[in-house]
Amino acid sequence: MSESNRASNKADEYKGKAKETLGKATGNEQWQAEGKTEKTASKLKQAGEKAKDALTPDDKPKDV
Repeated sequence: MSESNRASNKADEYKGKAKETLGKATGNEQWQAEGKTEKTASKLKQAGEKAKDALTPDDKPKDV
């Protein structure tokens, strides 16, 4: 997984967690739901990136 994707996905996860927590603190159910959705979506993206990395070889063939 490229470092920029990893950082972006983690940032999205933390953003979702913060939004969910803020929603709980203020009693805003919409923010809670949006935060949970954003957090879950970013975790799915991370899992997809890990699966893609597992299926692609580390070394690329060199043109001869």
